[in-house]
Amino acid sequence: MHSTRFILMNTSHPGNVGATARAMKVMGFDDLVLVRPRFADVLQQEETLAFASGATEVLERARVVDSLAEALDGVQFLVGTAMTPRDFGPPCSAPRPLFEGLAGRALRPSLGLVFGSERFGMSNEDVYRCHALVSIPTHPDYGSLNLAQAVQLLAYEWRQALGGFPVQARTKPPELADAQAVQGLLTHWQQALVDIGFLDPVAPKKLMPRLNQLVNRAGLQSEELHILRGIARAMQKAAAQDKSPC
Repeated sequence: MHSTRFILMNTSHPGNVGATARAMKVMGFDDLVLVRPRFADVLQQEETLAFASGATEVLERARVVDSLAEALDGVQFLVGTAMTPRDFGPPCSAPRPLFEGLAGRALRPSLGLVFGSERFGMSNEDVYRCHALVSIPTHPDYGSLNLAQAVQLLAYEWRQALGGFPVQARTKPPELADAQAVQGLLTHWQQALVDIGFLDPVAPKKLMPRLNQLVNRAGLQSEELHILRGIARAMQKAAAQDKSPC
């Protein structure tokens, strides 16, 4: 079964480790390996936990190793992130076409994504271990991405290539008013328009058929229909008050 591993090289800032865990979790990944982080206890540091924002199970599963070679057990295809031009090395592409190609393989490989240190990126030796490199398309005049931002972008692109997650609706789907309720509204509005003197019942002309077409095009929801009926009641109440003796 294919898997995805995120490998951070020589990470300096605990906050980036925590933010990486968070970025991974929201995209459904949980395999994190740290290679020679600056702080041996980085997975337990307060700043790490704070930036993880609840993704503690990713940190609990994470491993710390001494070399990239130790982080590659089970990895079949290694992708590095490197901006520095090199004389030779693996092919480099944008994340989307590379990931779409990998996801579309009949035998999808287990994937390792390697991220260099915040200050120095990846060493040439580590780059040469990779099957491919990715470069995140940025503005040509400013391509500086925080480590955790890069992780988030690649985690998102890889998840999308794998099929993504459905968007979870935050509200219930709207309920359209049925034709009977719409006709009840129009009858109510017709009487209200007569009450305020806008509609002449003797010569109504085409007002009501045009209003009927208007509400049909609007595709009224049930709650909207109730609002319009409430407006009609208010119109009738105001008309009745105007007609009452002082």
